[in-house]
Amino acid sequence: MRFGIFLLIAALAACSTAAGGAGSADAPLPFPVERGSALPPPGEAAPAQSVPPEGAGPGGIDFGQWRNADPATYAPAFQTQIRTRFAGQDAAAIRADLERNGFTCNQSGRLDCRIEIMERQCAVDWYVVVERGQPVAGFDRMCLGAR
Repeated sequence: MRFGIFLLIAALAACSTAAGGAGSADAPLPFPVERGSALPPPGEAAPAQSVPPEGAGPGGIDFGQWRNADPATYAPAFQTQIRTRFAGQDAAAIRADLERNGFTCNQSGRLDCRIEIMERQCAVDWYVVVERGQPVAGFDRMCLGAR
């Protein structure tokens, strides 16, 4: 009887060691740990961008009727407008023009400019990226909940 209790205790100890080994501090983690590298939540990093107008803005880019636009048709039309507008221009001139039109730009190897807003329950994003001298533009809308 004592031997049976001893075996039961030994088996439980072995199980708890095996289970604890997977979650122990010495076990490798399935994801890389880069503490402090996460992006801050929206709204804390920078002030909210202003909502672009429907139609031509004061900087000259025509945002069209974006509130009711289908992204599948609006995005290619926006890209065509951007490529035509910035044909043959360098990244510095493109950046200055986009910033006049309400875009926020970053440049680290490539020029990346965006307008990101919340409109009702939808995140709306216009972007222009310049790689190898060629602007690529897009538009996206992602809404929460069913419509």
